[in-house]
Amino acid sequence: MRLKTLLLILLILLLLLIPAFGGKYILYMAIHILILSVFALGFNLLLGYTGLLSFGQAGFFAVGSYACAKILLVMPSLLLGVIAGTLAGGISALILGYLCVRHSRIYFSMLTLSFGMMIYSLAWKWRDVTGGDDGLVGIPRAPLEIPGIFSINMSSMGNYYYFVLIISLIAIFIIYRMVHSPFGLTLKGIRDSENRVAYAGISIRTYRLLSFTIAGLYAGLAGSFLPPLENTVTPPIAHWTHSAEPVMVTLLGGIHTFSGPIVGSILFYIIKDIIVRYTQYWLILFGSIVILLVLVFRGGVVIFFTEKILPMLSRRSPPP
Repeated sequence: MRLKTLLLILLILLLLLIPAFGGKYILYMAIHILILSVFALGFNLLLGYTGLLSFGQAGFFAVGSYACAKILLVMPSLLLGVIAGTLAGGISALILGYLCVRHSRIYFSMLTLSFGMMIYSLAWKWRDVTGGDDGLVGIPRAPLEIPGIFSINMSSMGNYYYFVLIISLIAIFIIYRMVHSPFGLTLKGIRDSENRVAYAGISIRTYRLLSFTIAGLYAGLAGSFLPPLENTVTPPIAHWTHSAEPVMVTLLGGIHTFSGPIVGSILFYIIKDIIVRYTQYWLILFGSIVILLVLVFRGGVVIFFTEKILPMLSRRSPPP
């Protein structure tokens, strides 16, 4: 336990010191890792804790991105844009989730995939709102301000990195408390045996809908970080292939672990960054490496580390 706490402290210190030692590219990569971590943590609440596999999370990610972008184009307020993007993702997940949680297993997955592709089609066709295939461009990285209290310029990549980092850490802490609460315990019960939970008088659909909505909120939050970073939003972020990223990093890091999606996100971008330097066919090689890692590290990298490596490091020598 002490070793885990020490590793957590070291990781947070490393994240805080990245702007002091890393260039713009390192900061850019770190922001993308934080975005994917938040995105995957919300997804893992569905898959790892509730037992629901969704292929439509990219749709809520895109809704959050477009909502944030529209706010920033009309009213340059970073905080308002992020709040709007998060709420837009959550509300859309609540509406569509009401229709999806009536089903489970493959039927649930196919419904989420269909609704996700519906959002993708809207992003392409609703040109007046989304800009169509051109997307929304010229999105400003607005200052972080509360009128009459403070205003922080976000044009610097370092300042924006700290903003994303702080909001992400708060979001990670909230979902950590959530999964370690009676609510999280109920979700695990639904995952393991929904019939027993139903016999206890608990509404399965209500808890599934809550889990789906929270996952949508986190997807919307992750999506709202993207427009100020890239200054543009395009329809491909809503495609089902983008929904595969949180699935992949969660499997890589560990489904039934809280930190699995975070570790998987870090590995995802590190492996991808190394491979693209050597070949344009990086997807083939990347997919092969991920499959190999999943087969070697059964249950994910985090499970392998906590069950194999950590006991070896913390093992004390026997008394004489």
